[in-house]
Formats: sequence, C-alpha cells, structure tokens
Amino acid sequence: MNQGTQGSTGTENTGIAGPVRVPQQARAADADAARVRQARGQGGLPEPQVERTRAADAVPKARGGRPPAEQPMPTPRVLPAEQPMPRPRASSAEQPLPTPPAGHRARPVVQRASVRGQILDALRTALVSGELTPGEVYSAPVLGDRFGVSATPVREAMQQLALEGAVEVVPNRGFRVVERGARELAELAEIRALVEVPVMLRLARTVPAERWAELRPLAEATVRAASTGSRATYAEADRAFHRAVLALAGNAQLVQIADDLHRRAQWPLTGTPTSRGRAELVADAAEHTALLDALIAGDLDVVRSLVAEHFGGAS
Repeated sequence: MNQGTQGSTGTENTGIAGPVRVPQQARAADADAARVRQARGQGGLPEPQVERTRAADAVPKARGGRPPAEQPMPTPRVLPAEQPMPRPRASSAEQPLPTPPAGHRARPVVQRASVRGQILDALRTALVSGELTPGEVYSAPVLGDRFGVSATPVREAMQQLALEGAVEVVPNRGFRVVERGARELAELAEIRALVEVPVMLRLARTVPAERWAELRPLAEATVRAASTGSRATYAEADRAFHRAVLALAGNAQLVQIADDLHRRAQWPLTGTPTSRGRAELVADAAEHTALLDALIAGDLDVVRSLVAEHFGGAS
C-alpha cells in the first residue's frame, strides 16, 4: 500500500524500499518539459536550426549545380626590354678640329713665359753693355714701351734680376740698378776661383785630349766675339765656353752656380767705362785658346798658371 503526503518542500512517495522525497525544483522542471513536448506535438514551436558549417556548403555552385572549373592563372604582362640610352651628341668642343688646307701655315703662338724670357735676356744684355746705368731707377711701364710689350712681363723679368742681385725694388717707382765697386768684383773673382779652378785641374788629369778638342769651336767663338768690341756679345760667348768646360765634370748644379757667378762678374762697375775696350776683350779671349791648347797637351803646370791668371783678371 502506497501513501503520499505533500509537504511544504516536496512530495513523499512510499514504496518497497521506503518513502522517496522528490524536490520541488525537479518537479517544476519536469512540468516545463512536458508542456514543451505537448506544444511541439501540436505544431506550435519550430525545430531549432543547426548552422551548416561543412566546407562543401561554403563552395559556390555554378550554373546547373556543378562547382565551377578552376580558372587558369593570368599570364603576366611582359614588359618591353630596356632600350639603351641614346648617346648624347658631342659638343662643339669635342668635335674633331677641321684639317687645315694644304700649304696652310699656322701662326706662331707667343707664350707669356716666352715673352718674359725674351725681356729677361734683353735686360741682362742691357746691364752688361751698360745701357742700364748703375744707380738709375727704371719703371716697368717705361721699359715696356721701349720693348713694345706691356709692363707685366717687364716687371716679372725685373723681379728675377732682383733675385740675382742686379737690381733692387724701389716702391712706387720701379727698379734701381745696383751700384758695385772694385771690392764686389774682387769678391766674385775669388769665389769663382774657389769653385772652378779645382774642377778644371781635376778635369785636366782625367779628360782625354779628344774631348778637349771638341771645345775648340767655342774657344774660337770667343775670339770672334771679342773682335766685334761688343761687351754683351763677348759676355755670351765667354760664359758658353766656361759652361762647356765645367759640364765635363757631370755636375749640373756646379755648372748652374758657376754660370750665375760668372754673369754677376760681367756687370759693369760704378764710375768706370761702360764697356771694356776691344783690345782687352781680345786678350781675354786669347787666354781661352791658350788654356785649351794646354789641356789638350796635358801640361798641368801651364793649365794651373793660365787658370790663375784668367780668374785673377775677373773675366
């Protein structure tokens, strides 16, 4: 016999094993589930829709229900090959110069250095001849008019003479020719003897006679220059002979230093005639030929005597 007593929190059932107590919340949930089943049976609630997630459903369908065929990859566009850059046209400066017609003679181009050198040689000649008087001041523009050139190459040549000791700079005026006396000339002669005499004596013992014979034309040139009576003409021939003798030593610095001393010794002295007499020049040139004869003969005593006499005369 079963008996059920309803309490405040649930229903008490009795069975073989004894009474079972059912909670009120469970009984309410069962009632809700029963009502849902009854409503569905009557068509009141729809079935829940489940979202389709298959991969096949995500593929779009082509017409007719078939999946679309794979489309071929587009062919990439081929860019045109790079064209070489056009070579720029050569400028007029790069164009080859036209060939001058046959028989055409180009005009000589006078370089500035050449003009300066020519003016320097002319001024040195004027110094030796006494044309430029010691103690006088000369301006570059005046000398430029005299030589038919601008003042610039004259000024540059005079600056070179100032370095050599021939002239001195006078600010805002020009250049003054240096005045020299007998003492300065004697000092130059002594220095020349110290430089050249030992070299000549050494060469007299080592240089063969045929090499000395090659200098005969230069010795004879001094004789011809002396016969003209021109101090400037003789000065050039005199230095040329001495340079050739010293060149046999094979020392270019020696030749340069000795030639510079020789040039200074040729400048005229203050208060003396501006030119040596013809007889004096001829006698000096004769010493060259006599010295050369002694060198060819290998006579060292005569060479020593002639060298001392030659430099003692400051020639």
